[in-house]
Amino acid sequence: MFPIRDHNPSHKLPIVNFLIIAATVFVFYLEILAPDLEQLIYQWALIPQTVEIGNPLTLLPFIYSIFLHGGWLHIISNMWFLWIFGDNIESYLGHLSYLFFYLLTGLAAGFAQYLLMPNSDIPTLGASGAVSGILGAYLVLYPRHKIDTLVVTFGGFMQKIQLPASIMLGYWFVIQLFSGVGSLGIASGGGVAWWAHIGGFATGFLLIRLLRKNNSQNKDHLL
Repeated sequence: MFPIRDHNPSHKLPIVNFLIIAATVFVFYLEILAPDLEQLIYQWALIPQTVEIGNPLTLLPFIYSIFLHGGWLHIISNMWFLWIFGDNIESYLGHLSYLFFYLLTGLAAGFAQYLLMPNSDIPTLGASGAVSGILGAYLVLYPRHKIDTLVVTFGGFMQKIQLPASIMLGYWFVIQLFSGVGSLGIASGGGVAWWAHIGGFATGFLLIRLLRKNNSQNKDHLL
């Protein structure tokens, strides 16, 4: 399944979402210009094996890696998902809170990948974990909103259908979960950081539920 658009217009201009996308694209442009891309990746990406919890300098890649990407398809897919789903979360949280929410879910995603594969020497990079956090929040706030989605039919053709966000995003998460469990104990030379996706999604899902509950209690108190 691949989302095309959602039927959930934002009530605020998603300035921060635009800036995050612009900053990520700019970093990718710098990657393209880098004389030694491999050296750049190993310098700034998250490599679990090199993390020392007591050494703050080794923790910085948890942030840096969110803005790095491994190729055109990687960055386009991540920014496309962020473009579709991020504006509504920014509208709900507000601009500054949205920025912190995005970075926090990205950090949680990297930490989940580190916890499950602490001895890996494979660089982990990309906005997928932070974007997954946005998807988790969207599932909580807008489960019934319709998403125009491309699906592959039994004949191998692509077809556009409308699905509730709960179906489209629920299916997406189940795929990540099964893939993540299947990756445990497998020595790999690279691939998808499934546990970053899972950790980011779970953090976004739980955090937005907590924030919504607090907002509701504050309103009840004011009444």
